[in-house]
Amino acid sequence: MKSILLIGLGRFGRHMAQKLHELGHDVLAIDKNEERVNDILPYVTNAEIGDSTNEQYIASLGVRNFDLCVVAIGDDFQSSLETTVLLKDYGAPNILARANRDIQAKLLQRNGADHVVYADKEMAIRAAVKYSSDNVFDYIELSDNYSIYETPVPAPWVGKTIIQINVRQKHHVSILATRHGDVLDPLPKTDHVFTSDESLLILGDNKDIQKFLLL
Repeated sequence: MKSILLIGLGRFGRHMAQKLHELGHDVLAIDKNEERVNDILPYVTNAEIGDSTNEQYIASLGVRNFDLCVVAIGDDFQSSLETTVLLKDYGAPNILARANRDIQAKLLQRNGADHVVYADKEMAIRAAVKYSSDNVFDYIELSDNYSIYETPVPAPWVGKTIIQINVRQKHHVSILATRHGDVLDPLPKTDHVFTSDESLLILGDNKDIQKFLLL
C-alpha cells in the first residue's frame, strides 16, 4: 500500500481515485469544489476542500511524506502548473501530472513533474496501476477482470524454469512473453530459465495478478 496525494477531482481524478481505492492505496484527495470532494469520499481515505495554488496550504500537507503526488487538474492549466511547482518546491518525491497537449506536457516536465499522462479514463486507470506500484512496468486492461502486466521476475524464480515453478497451476497466471532489454521472446517454452535482468508479460485475473505481485 502506498500513500498518494490526488489533487483535482474532475473525471480524470475521479477515475484515478476509484482505481487507487480498488488497489488498496491510502489516498488523500483535494479539490476546490465542495461537491466533488463530497462525491469522492466513499473512494478515498480522506478528502479536503483546498486551493493547491496556495503555498501555505501545500506547505501544510507535508507532501514529502507521500509516495506519489498526482496533479489531475484539467480545466485550468495555470493552476496545474503552479501546483506542480509548489509540490516540487516542498519536496514531493514523485509527481504525476495531467496534460491535454504536448506543450503542456513539456512545461510540466520542465517545472517539476516526474511523469505526465494525457487525460482520459483508460490512461487514468493505467497510470494508477503503473505508478502506484514498484514492480509494474506496464499494464493493459483487457476487460473488467483480466489484464496484462509487465513486471520483473520474482527473485525466488531466478535460475529456475517455468515447469519447475509450475506457474499456471500454482499462481493462475499465463506468461505471454519475456523481455530482455528491447528483445521480446513470445510464448517462452517450459524449459525457459528465468534471469534477474528480464521482465515478464503475464496475463490473468486481476485478483490473481495482485497476489502474484506480492511474491
